[in-house]
Amino acid sequence: MSRAKANQSGFSLIELLVVIAIIGILAGLLLAVLSRGMDTARRLNCANNVRQLGLAIQEFVGDNHVYPLDTNPDFNKGKYPNHYDYWTVALEHEMGKESSSHEASYIWKGIWKCPSVIRPVNFLTNMVYTSYGYNTYGMLASVDTNSLGIGRQFGNSEISAPPVPSSDIASPSEMMAMGDGFCGYDKTLYGGNELMARSKQVPYFEPLNKEPFTRHHGRANVVFCDGHVESPTLKFLFEDTSDGALSRWNRDHLPHREKL
Repeated sequence: MSRAKANQSGFSLIELLVVIAIIGILAGLLLAVLSRGMDTARRLNCANNVRQLGLAIQEFVGDNHVYPLDTNPDFNKGKYPNHYDYWTVALEHEMGKESSSHEASYIWKGIWKCPSVIRPVNFLTNMVYTSYGYNTYGMLASVDTNSLGIGRQFGNSEISAPPVPSSDIASPSEMMAMGDGFCGYDKTLYGGNELMARSKQVPYFEPLNKEPFTRHHGRANVVFCDGHVESPTLKFLFEDTSDGALSRWNRDHLPHREKL
C-alpha cells in the first residue's frame, strides 16, 4: 500500500514537472508574441509620425513651391525667411508651433521621436539624438557641387544654395523625402540631419553607432514627396543596386550608379 502511494506520488511529481515545463514553453511563446506585437505597435506609431511630418513638408511646398532648405544660414535668411534656420524648424512653424530657431529640444518630443529609438548611453552629451532625417543630398555626397536630394540644389560646397523647386521632382511618388534617420546622430544644430545618403564616396554619412539599424526589424519608415509612407527593408535602401532602388533617392529619378 505504501509502495503504491509512493508510485502515485512519483507520477504526480513527474506530471507536475511536465505541466511546469509546458507552462514555461507557453509563457516563452506568449512573451515572444507580445514582444512582436509591441514592436509592430511602435513601428506603426513611427510610421504615423513620418506621415505627419510628410504632410508638413507638403504644406510647406504648397505655400512656397519649394522644399525646405536643410540649412539656412543667417546671411541667407533675407532671401529665404520662411526656411528659418533648418528644415526641422521650418516644419515646426508649418505645423503652427512656436519653436525657437536656435533650440532643438522639440526634436526629442512628440512626432519627432520614434518610439523604438533608444539613445546609447555612451552617446555624445553635446549632441541631440534624433529619430528622423531629411533626404538632403540623394545619391550625392555633401562635398559634391550638385545635389540630387530635396534639401538644396547644390552640395555643402555652396552653403547658400537655393532651395529645390517642387517642379524639379521628376516622380513625387518615387522620391523619398524623409524618414528614419541612419546617421546615428543629429546635426540639426550644425546643419544637415540626413536620412543618410546612399553614396559611399565620403565617410561623412557613416553612422556613429549601430542603434539606428536595430529598429523595426530591419525596416525603415519613409515618407515620399507625394505623402505616402512605405517601410522598405534596409537591404533595399542601402544594398540594392537596381535602378528601382537607387532612383528613389534622386529628384531626377535616375539611378546615378556611378556614385556608388
